[in-house]
Amino acid sequence: MNNLILQDRRHVWHPFTQEATAPDPIPILSASGATLHGADGKSYLDLISSWWLTTHGHAHPVIAEAIAQQAKKLEQVIFAGFTHEPAVHLATALAEKLPAGLTRVFFSDNGSTAVEVSLKMARQYYLNRGEQRDQFLAFDGGYHGDTVGAMSMGATTGFFEPFKPLLFAVDTLPYPQTWMGDQTVEAREADSLAALDSYLETQGHRCAGLLLEPLVQGASGMRMCRPEFIQAVAKRVKAAGVLLIFDEVMTGFGRVGTLFASEKAGVTPDIICLSKGLTGGFMPLSVTVCRESIYEAFLGESFDRAFAHGHSFTANSLSCAAALASLSLFEQEKSLEKVAQIETIHQQRMAAILPRTSLEKPRITGVIAALDFVTADAGYGSKMAPFLKAFFIERGLLIRPLGNVLYLLPPYCISEADLHRAWDGIEAALQAVESSA
Repeated sequence: MNNLILQDRRHVWHPFTQEATAPDPIPILSASGATLHGADGKSYLDLISSWWLTTHGHAHPVIAEAIAQQAKKLEQVIFAGFTHEPAVHLATALAEKLPAGLTRVFFSDNGSTAVEVSLKMARQYYLNRGEQRDQFLAFDGGYHGDTVGAMSMGATTGFFEPFKPLLFAVDTLPYPQTWMGDQTVEAREADSLAALDSYLETQGHRCAGLLLEPLVQGASGMRMCRPEFIQAVAKRVKAAGVLLIFDEVMTGFGRVGTLFASEKAGVTPDIICLSKGLTGGFMPLSVTVCRESIYEAFLGESFDRAFAHGHSFTANSLSCAAALASLSLFEQEKSLEKVAQIETIHQQRMAAILPRTSLEKPRITGVIAALDFVTADAGYGSKMAPFLKAFFIERGLLIRPLGNVLYLLPPYCISEADLHRAWDGIEAALQAVESSA
């Protein structure tokens, strides 16, 4: 194990990590269900679904077998001018499960790229129609990935300061985050909608699309909003002829209690971006799905109207096979019922630790439970984060706070006992924080 860590330190550059100060990474040999098995002999309960990816559990045999069988037949083929069964079957299955009207599936490989595709798609859609729309709209705190377009849309998160000169301008609206017991959300929603109305009145004719994370903003701290607000935004945007784009990279595939957050919000966007849980967490894959009317705007006799985007592994057959197997498990294993059971336990345990002066803004949607520690250095760089991360790891719990925001987002296979164990760990962390204050 020590040799592996030494090699890692010599050659590997980890994401979202300050390598000069970070502790040694933990080597993981295998995983099963909701548990990671370390080379040190310890087990770690995965309570963040390994960066919001794992849905049905690690090393699920159905998905693993689907990948193995596909690898014996076709591992990859260029997707320009060719097609294959896993991609066609997956596109068909998604069109059947997504809200009615979302029918055209464009494949890519990760969430950032899915968002990038949506922006390029929206921009060229209007150009192909003879309209000059060169502006985009987003909500403050929205995080949409690390490619240049996605960074531009998420510039208010503060993650991208070194790259600001490279980003294009994006107009942002205030985000009316809410929580349990919030008595002031309607006023914040009214302010946000008033800002949207003002923007659309003066700039709506130049705007190609509004991009948002429906119901939950992930990376900025699991900030949640009400379905009623999403509905009010959609009504205004569509009336103005602006494309509505949902970034469901994190919220898709059951996280919020329905297969897609758009269902729970009661809104069908013009374009939806999906990744992370698409393959059950097994393989890189993403899709950008749009309405037929958007697809038709790219049809013509010349290539200049075509959508000139793609990458080498577009619609990789192994990834598509994994996604098909994952989709089948939602019905076979009644995954959404499991999500409802997780949400119930979240509600019970959250209620038991409130009210406490060290906590604020408790919130729950589906498998996502979050709360904020009250601290002077609130934000992603809070010193609370490394303390809590180490506290939980020592107890075999993979919980990765977003600054002073503590959250759980477990895979759907987690047992009631293990979920209670996680909440017991949170209660212990609260006591440790309060005793040291």
